[in-house]
Amino acid sequence: MMESPNIDLKNVAVQLAGQPLLHPLNWTLKPGEQWLLTGASGSGKTTLAKVFTGSVFHSGTASFLAGSRVHYIPQQHHFKNRSHTSDFYYQQRFQSQDAEDSLTIEEELATQLEAEPIKTREYLTLLHLEGMVQKPILQLSNGENKRLQLVKALLLEPTLLILDAPFTGLDVDGRKLLHSILKQLSESGIQLIVIGTIDELPECITHIAFLEGGRLAFNGQKADYFLKHETKATLNTLPTSLLAHLKKYNGPAFENAVELRNVQIEYGGNRILDGINLIIQRGEKCCLSGPNGAGKSTLLSLITADNPQAYANDIYLFDKKRGSGESIWDIKKKLGYVSPELHLFFPLVSTCLEVIGSGLFDTVGLFRRLSDEQEEQVNEWLRILHLEKVAHIPLHQLSLGQRQMALLGRALIKNPPLLVLDEPCQGLDHDQTLFFNGLVDQR
Repeated sequence: MMESPNIDLKNVAVQLAGQPLLHPLNWTLKPGEQWLLTGASGSGKTTLAKVFTGSVFHSGTASFLAGSRVHYIPQQHHFKNRSHTSDFYYQQRFQSQDAEDSLTIEEELATQLEAEPIKTREYLTLLHLEGMVQKPILQLSNGENKRLQLVKALLLEPTLLILDAPFTGLDVDGRKLLHSILKQLSESGIQLIVIGTIDELPECITHIAFLEGGRLAFNGQKADYFLKHETKATLNTLPTSLLAHLKKYNGPAFENAVELRNVQIEYGGNRILDGINLIIQRGEKCCLSGPNGAGKSTLLSLITADNPQAYANDIYLFDKKRGSGESIWDIKKKLGYVSPELHLFFPLVSTCLEVIGSGLFDTVGLFRRLSDEQEEQVNEWLRILHLEKVAHIPLHQLSLGQRQMALLGRALIKNPPLLVLDEPCQGLDHDQTLFFNGLVDQR
């Protein structure tokens, strides 16, 4: 007797504004199968995930076994404040006075803690959040927030759990922990679809679905996939001819780009940074590493002029002491910056061209007309980043990888003397990551 599928997709297709995002595809998921959904950025992975949750209109049929409970954890996390709005801005995480408007983990899970206290505490312990339940969600690191989203999802008792890029933003220990948790979940009977790359393949995965240009190019057992597929790089050639004549930085000379002297940062009595001393000289390339919640983003916010506590510390940027008369804009014009917060809060109605162009003015959105020379600068970066075909498409219609490439273009367009890149490859596929790393090395 044949086993009934948990999910059966037949001729499922999705269009947006008359353009196909998914071409007609067929996919059957049987009990006990754990899937990796992979493919290049923009291939339709997140769109297909939304078919499973019924949150996108599609043609064809999607049949589910009776009693199925599907939950999707997106790559980007969203939460509400005490006023039940989502009107946050990208610097808000570093504003101590705004923490009071953010729910703590315990308050966010109040209903679950009251209804199922034992199970909720078990999940908090499992995901290493039990010691930070009084921490405002606004001040969680990217990795900590992902673990909170997983707690909330598991309390809904899903039969199918879809995780979109779950390893992005996690430190080494966080990745090991998630691999272990996914294995436990699969053994408990929860079916998984992990949207990610072949490079980060959970042990529990039994099957792979590969999307290419909105088409399901392969779906089958993991072993068969590796027999038939080789990794192909599509963006491995840097456009050196375009890079060669880009505008160079011609501002004042400096010896040290950054100097921090005994820096201390505290929120509500909680010490985040304690006695940090750091010098980054001109020409140096520095990697800032550490576990989730160690204070990496907080330290970078002091450099980018997004943290008001910078004025209470001994900080020098480009050989000038912070607070000695320079404006925030004087600082930002020498910086190129990208972060998970910027990705999360950048206006989604902005077009790709506007995102890159806003980097000329250090604004979150483009609010002035570009000169002919500035527009040509933007067009150069659109060509360099392979984004010229989506130049006039708003962010909300782009893949997360394309959005991130546009934000990276925003950081690079001024060719600033200092790049501050907080998880710059978040949302990029394998080829885009290799391309971007090569691009930064060329600067």
